[in-house]
Amino acid sequence: MAEINVVPYIDVMLVLLVIFMITAPLLSQGVKVDLPQADAAPLPQEAEEPVVVSVDRDGAFFIDVGDGRDQPMDADTLLNRVAAVLKYKPRTPILVRGDSAVGYGRVVEAMVLIQAAGAPNVGLITEPPER
Repeated sequence: MAEINVVPYIDVMLVLLVIFMITAPLLSQGVKVDLPQADAAPLPQEAEEPVVVSVDRDGAFFIDVGDGRDQPMDADTLLNRVAAVLKYKPRTPILVRGDSAVGYGRVVEAMVLIQAAGAPNVGLITEPPER
């Protein structure tokens, strides 16, 4: 009578689990933005996944769509990418993440570019205040 020895399979699964637990935090990519803290209600859940435009501490623009998500872009590129997204999915919500250290004018400039691309409204992302 032959029996299946599952001990080697358990060992392999535990090794894979440890590898994934170590590498998962390293895979997160994005732009470092310190969001301002404000007491605001969350937005209602939309059917479409929102597009997030970020303005970092240096005033550079980033968008989480397409290639080069972690590469800064100029105003024309931002305008073209948002317009392309809205052309194919016109009901896509657009959100702006502005660093708390960046000038207010730079965040407004991003909002104006998004509106010029055809977005009917723009939301702002904040963090809840620490209590």
